[in-house]
Amino acid sequence: VQLVESGGGLVQPGGSLRLSCTASGFTFRSYAMTWCRQAPGKERELVAAISSTGGSRNYADSVKGRFTISRDNAKNTVYLEMNSLKPEDTAAYYCNTLYRSTRYWGPGTQVTVSS
Repeated sequence: VQLVESGGGLVQPGGSLRLSCTASGFTFRSYAMTWCRQAPGKERELVAAISSTGGSRNYADSVKGRFTISRDNAKNTVYLEMNSLKPEDTAAYYCNTLYRSTRYWGPGTQVTVSS
């Protein structure tokens, strides 16, 4: 199982970014996917999750209405569209999945929201 995130960067408050996570090594369309984040000195937290078909999505209260999780099973990719970004969204963002009782993580992509 391999997960690789991309799309992070430096953005001003109020700006937008779109993160991508490309998966390989398992049947992507059969598994739920999750985005988490970890800020310096803080615990890793769940940001958003999406079911295998994309029919069910869940968000942390802190990002509801601003972030959208989606997936393209034909491309083995899950996305996180982030709008109205705030300085408190600054963190390393990771995609992950639970496959055969093991949770796999990508290396992460850094998002920095600053003026």
